[in-house]
Amino acid sequence: MSKLDAAEYEIFESIKQIDELGNEFWFARDLQQVLRYTEWRNFYKVIERAMLACKNSGLSNNDHFVDLNKMVIIGSGAEKEIVDFQLSRYACYLIVQNGDPRKEIIALGQTYFAIQTRRQELADAFNQLDESNKRLVVRGNIKQWNLLLAEAAHNAGVITNEEFAIFQNSGYMGLYGGLTVADIHIRKGLSEKDKILDFMGSTELVANLFRITQTEEKLKIDQVDTVDGANNTHYQVAEKIRVAMIDMGTTLPENLPTPEKSAQQIEREEIQKLRDPQAKLMLDE
Repeated sequence: MSKLDAAEYEIFESIKQIDELGNEFWFARDLQQVLRYTEWRNFYKVIERAMLACKNSGLSNNDHFVDLNKMVIIGSGAEKEIVDFQLSRYACYLIVQNGDPRKEIIALGQTYFAIQTRRQELADAFNQLDESNKRLVVRGNIKQWNLLLAEAAHNAGVITNEEFAIFQNSGYMGLYGGLTVADIHIRKGLSEKDKILDFMGSTELVANLFRITQTEEKLKIDQVDTVDGANNTHYQVAEKIRVAMIDMGTTLPENLPTPEKSAQQIEREEIQKLRDPQAKLMLDE
C-alpha cells in the first residue's frame, strides 16, 4: 500500500468506533460524510439496498445495522432528533458496494471494507436464495457494472445518446442472435418505457452481466478509441458468450422465460418487508 493510499484509508479508520466489549463499528452519519453524500435521504436509500443485500446473504440485519436515534444541536441552539445506524464492518462493506463505483472514495471504501472470507460465503448463500432474490442480487451488480461500461465506452469515443444506443444495441445483437433492443422488447411483451434488464430471470441476467463485465475489460485492455471499434468489441464479446452457450447446450437468452414481476417491483416489496410499519423514520433534508 502506498503512502497516499494509507493516508486515504485513514479517513475510514478515523471514524471507527469501539464499543465497551471492544467491537468496532461505524456510525452511518459519519460514513455518509466520508462518502460525500450531502443529503441523508439519498444515503438512506443506499443503506436500504445494503440491508437487502445483507438479508440475501443469509445474515440478520439486526446484527449489522443497529438503528438508533440521536439528539443533535441545530443552528438555533435547540435540539433535534435524527435517525442514525450503528454499522458493523460488514454493513459498511455492503454500503460501499452499493455506492457509485465511479467515485474514487467509494472505490477506496470497497477496498478498505473488503472481507475476503465473505466472498465464498456469499456465493454459497446466493445458491440458497429464491429466484426473486437471485434476480435482485444480479440486477444490482449489473447496475454498477453498466456505469463502468458506459465510462469505458465514453473513453472509446461513444459520446452522444444516439451513439450509446447503437453501442448497447450491438451487445444485445451479439448475445441474442441478431435481435435488437426493440426486437427483445417485442419478444418479451414489454412497453417502450420498460427496461429489458428488469424483466430477466436470474440465468438471463447472469449472461448479460458476463457480457457487460467482459466488454468493459476488453475495451480497456485493447485501448479501443473509436465508436466503430467500441461497437464491434461489444458485439464480438457478446457473440462469443452466445457461442459458448450453444456449445454447452444451455438455453439461449431469447428463449428464457420472462418474469411477470419487474426487478424494481420485487425490490420495493422486499424493502417494504424490512421496514417496521410502526417505525417512523425521520428522513431529514
